[in-house]
Amino acid sequence: MNDHYRRIFREEASELLIELETALLDLEQSPSDIDLIGRVFRALHTLKGSSAMFGYEEAAAFTHEIETVFELFREGGGAVGKELIGLTLQARDLIMAMLTASGESTGDLADRARQMVASFQMQVPVAATAMSSTPTASHPLPAAVPAAFHIRYQPGEETFRSGVNPVTLFNELHLLGECRVTVITDAVPPLEELDPSRCHLAWEIHLVTDAGIDAIRDVFIFAGDDELEITPVEATGEAAKENGNRLSGNSQEAAADSVVAEPAGMEPGREAISSIRIPAEKLDTLVNLVGELVTVQARLSQTAAGRDDAELVALAEEVERLTGELRDSALGIRMLPIGSTFNRFRRLVHDLATELGKEVDITCHGDETELDKTVIELLTDPLIHLIRNCIDHGIESPEVRVAAGKPRQGTVHLSAVHSGESVIITIADDGAGIDRQAVHERGLQKGLIPHGVELPDRELLNLIFSPGFSTSQEITSISGRGVGMDVVKRGVDALRGNISVASEQGKGTAVTIRMPLTLAIIESLLVQIGTDCYMLPLSLVEECLELTGNDAARANGRHLINVRGQIIPYIRLRDRFGVCGAPPAIEQVVVTELDGKRVGFAVDHVIGGHQTVIKSLGKVFRNVIGVSGATILGDGTVALILDIAELVQAEEQAEWAA
Repeated sequence: MNDHYRRIFREEASELLIELETALLDLEQSPSDIDLIGRVFRALHTLKGSSAMFGYEEAAAFTHEIETVFELFREGGGAVGKELIGLTLQARDLIMAMLTASGESTGDLADRARQMVASFQMQVPVAATAMSSTPTASHPLPAAVPAAFHIRYQPGEETFRSGVNPVTLFNELHLLGECRVTVITDAVPPLEELDPSRCHLAWEIHLVTDAGIDAIRDVFIFAGDDELEITPVEATGEAAKENGNRLSGNSQEAAADSVVAEPAGMEPGREAISSIRIPAEKLDTLVNLVGELVTVQARLSQTAAGRDDAELVALAEEVERLTGELRDSALGIRMLPIGSTFNRFRRLVHDLATELGKEVDITCHGDETELDKTVIELLTDPLIHLIRNCIDHGIESPEVRVAAGKPRQGTVHLSAVHSGESVIITIADDGAGIDRQAVHERGLQKGLIPHGVELPDRELLNLIFSPGFSTSQEITSISGRGVGMDVVKRGVDALRGNISVASEQGKGTAVTIRMPLTLAIIESLLVQIGTDCYMLPLSLVEECLELTGNDAARANGRHLINVRGQIIPYIRLRDRFGVCGAPPAIEQVVVTELDGKRVGFAVDHVIGGHQTVIKSLGKVFRNVIGVSGATILGDGTVALILDIAELVQAEEQAEWAA
């Protein structure tokens, strides 16, 4: 099979498996909801058909066994037990493994599938009992009325080369009801011109079924760009079957009788394509090219500004406008709602709570909040660590919670909200909170807190992000080794974000992550120190102030500035980076806001706003404190992008050491 089509199948199968998992977790909360049971059944049914069509026969046969059990519940009603839901979640993981496995491992997976089938078959009597006991004399199950459909299917010429066998589709249709298939050979060329690798056939099918038109569409879900018409024939019951006999005798007549009106200007049988699937690498290439274009546009604008040429200036302004629109459009294409990631954590919470014998629910807010796909991908691991930490360390056992006057079931809450050019993600639990005394003692043991020093609450709680830091008294498969929260910190730092923690004893803990919306292009404030230029993320900048020699003298050598009655500390970047030479008579202080705390940065000059195309630093400079990347200015020089959170943290640590 063509690797391209196999990759598309696996991507779409992965989406079906995600839908299956989501439906199962919803069903656990409402085990008698017939709509949710239907969602599970449809996901299994579609997955079975597509797996068979692409040659994954063992996965299709295994899925069929699971589908059979849920079909009994779908037809007969009743509550789906937690045991069956847990078993189906395990089966979902096994199906994923069967679709991605290769080589010798496929045999082991097939053995596991056969063993699991026996467990599912034990659930059949339960499902059958539910089906037989649910209907009553006063509320009988409504009998589905058979309906007739005329189907015309014409695959694309490349169908055979992609590994698709249309016969498997017809076998699926036979399972839905009475099916009569007629092959159309009008487009087959003469033998001497025939290419056997190309498909020149079409098929007309008459189907009488009580499954409904959605079930028919599910059979053809991977038909792609193939021509497909599904037309209901206005006849039911015996009349439909008789109509079927007439249709099978004259397929051209049937096609003429089943013409459906199409919107004006649209070819009959064709639907407007509302979206397309594009490989992620192509989007990355597009954004990289846009980034290079932004850099060239900056050079053009700078060149135009230095020449007395009105036409060139106008042209540069037009290019700047178009480049900005193209940049926003390209970045918008890569933006995805974070809700899809939040939903995947439901399975993590379910499995982990079961393993630890706890009762935990997960709630989400702000699912529609959009982030760059790269940010979402890189943020997944830190979020997993934080959620595991909430369930293991934060939320108590049901017995302990009841004794403390809390509900038996704990809650993990995920939220996301836009804030300027950033997004704020919060992971909160209603557990026991952080034991500050235990954190303090552990900090003393590891030498993180000097003896006799009382750290502010914020700095004390931030110690949990130190490498090897753990207050757990025992080592388990989940925690206790001091690995996890430091991984979270490194992951967030790598994304140019910052993280903070707040906790109240006995009431819970909340971890807040502030992230940039994208890692490709950001709006920055360009500043100058000596002959060098630096960038500060504009989303964190509040205002710029003048700093005179008299202002510095009034502070008695301390780096403090009075802003409308509020004393704000500032960091002299000239001193921090060891810039030689005398500062100007009047410096500038850029005031930033970080985690509710205002901090200033003293620079020589503030140049203005700038679209910054972020370039990663080489290995030699990767670990430089306070620098997160670099960019190329319009004149070709390099400007460093400052990591404000890291600069503030380094300054605070220097004060503690002093």
